[in-house]
Amino acid sequence: MLTITPIYAALIALLFVTLSINVILQRRRGKISVGDHGDKAMIKAMRTQANCAEYAPFALLLIAIVELQGAGGWLVNLLGLSLLAGRLLHAYGFGKTPQIIVLRQIGMGLTFASILVAAIANLVLTV
Repeated sequence: MLTITPIYAALIALLFVTLSINVILQRRRGKISVGDHGDKAMIKAMRTQANCAEYAPFALLLIAIVELQGAGGWLVNLLGLSLLAGRLLHAYGFGKTPQIIVLRQIGMGLTFASILVAAIANLVLTV
């Protein structure tokens, strides 16, 4: 049974909903029904949300499998915290105008690290 991963999944879901609301609000401000109309703020809001949607589900799946394979809680929490911190830092750094590049880079680094460590842990745990 999963007891740790659902916490991180829920927190990242809250982040995703927040990013989605930001897209909706930007659509209203720019009176944009479909697409981005070349509006830079709209593009930024859409890409911030989409980046979360592109990376978070895959990472959470890997983390859940690590937990299901019986990894220690310390590892599952480390992976979950790294992913959560990475997604928060990336969203904040990328979403600001001007961007805070270092936060965006650290965020992606943490996201990639959680994916890579979870992938390796899954390979090791299957042996």
